Amino acid sequence: MTFEEYVSSRGPALVRLARLLTGDEHRAEDLTQDVLARAYLHWRKIARADRPDVYVRRMLVNANTSWWRRRSSRELTVPEFAERAGRGDLGGEAADRDEMWRLIRALPDRQRAVLVLRYYEDLDDATIAQILDCSPVTVRTHAMRALTHLRGRFAAPATNGSRP
Repeated sequence: MTFEEYVSSRGPALVRLARLLTGDEHRAEDLTQDVLARAYLHWRKIARADRPDVYVRRMLVNANTSWWRRRSSRELTVPEFAERAGRGDLGGEAADRDEMWRLIRALPDRQRAVLVLRYYEDLDDATIAQILDCSPVTVRTHAMRALTHLRGRFAAPATNGSRP
């Protein structure tokens, strides 16, 4: 039996089995397609077996089990999409972002550099201190002064801790 003959005769039954295993029609089709793609690569060996249908079904069951084990597969399918949370006024958000960047550009060079290195480059105080050739205490002081200035000018609520 050729691979094409096998798929035309047993394909619908494999999709049906996968649908029962997964509980989701679309994932069942994807799972069956993945298994058949792998089976095609080894079809000569599979066809020589006494019962190729048993082998392919085992592949299907194992692939389903493997899918559940993968951490990235922890999604749940739902029949309807949930309403998305409404976003605020995009024009207002863009205006706020532009105002914040104007305030950041108005900061002294060292304070601006500390904020950019800390929040955009995600560097720690010791690394920033090496880059700016100063002590980590100086880095924290520049960050505190810059954030205090920005909070006062932007009217944002103060947060606890040094990193927002």
